[in-house]
Amino acid sequence: MFAFGRGEAATVRLAVLLRCMTHPTLRALPRALASSLLVSAALPVAFPVLAQTAPAADALAPVVVVGTREVQPLKDSVADVVLIDAQTLRNGGFDSVEDALRRQAGLQITRTGGPGQSSGYLLRGTTTSSTVVMIDGVRVGSATLGQAAFESMSLSEIDHIEVLRGPASGLYGADAVGGVIQIFTRKGQGPLNLSAHVAVGDYRSSESDLAVSGAQGGFDYAASLSHDRSRGVSSVRPGDQFGNYNPDDDGFRRTVASARLGFTPATGHRIGVSATQSRLNNQYDSSQYLAPDFLPDNTPDFRNHLVTRQVAADYRGVISPLWTTSVQLARNTDDSRSGGTELARYETDRDQFTWQNALRLSPGQQVVLGYERVAETVDGDVYVDAPKRTNNGYFAGYTGAFGPASLEASLRSDHNSAYGTHTTGGLGASYALSSSLKLRALAGTSFRAPTFNDLYYPAYGVATIRPEQGRSIELGVNWTSGASSASATVYRNKVRNLIGYDPDQTGTTCPDGYFGCANNVSRALIKGVSLLGAHRLGDLSLQATVDFLDARDRLTGARLARRAAHQESVSVDYSPGVWSVGATLTDVGARPDTVQPLGAYALLDLRAHWRFLPQWRLETRLLNATDRDVQPVRDYQGLGRQIWVGLRYDMKGF
Repeated sequence: MFAFGRGEAATVRLAVLLRCMTHPTLRALPRALASSLLVSAALPVAFPVLAQTAPAADALAPVVVVGTREVQPLKDSVADVVLIDAQTLRNGGFDSVEDALRRQAGLQITRTGGPGQSSGYLLRGTTTSSTVVMIDGVRVGSATLGQAAFESMSLSEIDHIEVLRGPASGLYGADAVGGVIQIFTRKGQGPLNLSAHVAVGDYRSSESDLAVSGAQGGFDYAASLSHDRSRGVSSVRPGDQFGNYNPDDDGFRRTVASARLGFTPATGHRIGVSATQSRLNNQYDSSQYLAPDFLPDNTPDFRNHLVTRQVAADYRGVISPLWTTSVQLARNTDDSRSGGTELARYETDRDQFTWQNALRLSPGQQVVLGYERVAETVDGDVYVDAPKRTNNGYFAGYTGAFGPASLEASLRSDHNSAYGTHTTGGLGASYALSSSLKLRALAGTSFRAPTFNDLYYPAYGVATIRPEQGRSIELGVNWTSGASSASATVYRNKVRNLIGYDPDQTGTTCPDGYFGCANNVSRALIKGVSLLGAHRLGDLSLQATVDFLDARDRLTGARLARRAAHQESVSVDYSPGVWSVGATLTDVGARPDTVQPLGAYALLDLRAHWRFLPQWRLETRLLNATDRDVQPVRDYQGLGRQIWVGLRYDMKGF
């Protein structure tokens, strides 16, 4: 569920209006899907022609964690994993974390206005609540809404992002129906390094950040502080269906601080602590209904004051060449106060304990065994009597290499105090037809847990609601040759017991006195194809992502709300030396949204930088260069053309 207003009471009221008009199910893939298969077949043919003049690939192959919960080379992953590295985040000209995910990993993003406004994310066509988001291994997000607040995150704090696309409940438990997004903050290494960045842009926007990191005498450290602000525009368009439009500008202010400290008492053993806190103050348009007449009033200055916090302590040690163990104790807090003349408060706390063990049975053979406990509590103006709920999960994963073949398997059992026991798993295999071409196949089961809103929200939640359950299969092909790469993945995901809004007011399915309630109302079938391609030719870099999606309600045949049938992103960068120029074109197809479909749109973003000294760089970005009028969700509007000019310093040089 995506928040239209920033108060969670408004979220549930609008969920009622939205869900009664859209139920999830699917039909056959569109013709474009067949066309995409032809494109994927053509990629290995087209790229070798360019690869003949390409330089050798970097000797340091990238590694990821998200696919197996332990470090593995990205090229060896059986799952569909996307890595957004530090260089891409720094040079990509993104306006937000959401923008980086959309361009690089193919997520569809919904946002109630411009940057700093509430956002939702649709990974492989699943709901926002159906994707697990983690920061440095800590599961984050509101337990009431069931989603992470990307709008409270700053790109400056992030080292890299890993995205696992496809069901992963066998390793990560509840909510990994669409996949997992794992965000990693900076970690200190090497000599002292100091970096800083300042920029100003249209709409009275500015951003600044300062970071220090390094390692010495067994200690490693990293700390950063950032501040972003923008005047913005009115988040709601004139003539909206609920009469919430207010012509004032809806801007935001965001301050994020993070710190990591580690100590290595002996080789192979590290003890660490980390903390991240974000304070977001954003304006939005809405209406309040106060006594005595309870008439709608859209004139107040509605604001959302959101504080998110993650603190963690961890240990990782190589006990022997065969056994590596990891322990983490963490807490995530989301504290929101939102509204107009009266503020409503919602706070959720998630305490997490994880113990994970990697056993290397022999070269190329590894077993991961772990236990994870999560306890969630809710406090605030509405959840007076909401109980604390706990989840105990036991998981096992296996990774094996057998010459050109690889095998990955996972199995997990979760017992939750609110909705019982669920067992999920996955099985995948890959086969290298040659040194450059690999085939992949995976199948898995998944489930999404009901949120606190679904279970306990007054006059809406139902304590007996069942989790959603999914079954998925996918086939993929990966090709690499020198500086060229391409991949294609075809997937099919069936979801039953879909949680939605039941308009029943008779007391037959909803409790008596409810004006509708949360319920298991539908089934969905989600099909799609994801294509990725990249090539480097001297100083010229090309990258493209193409996604086709058919997400439908199996009972009605209607398309699921806000899912575009296709989305594409094409980027080109030219970096001959001390200067660089680049451009990205992002195209998003038409989307259904309640009774009014949203039109397709394309955004052109331009960027350039000039390194005038080894440690100093001048940067500029032109976002939405054609000044396209964008309606990200019904009745909301994004920013128009925006130019940024900034200066960046890095002690180590660029």
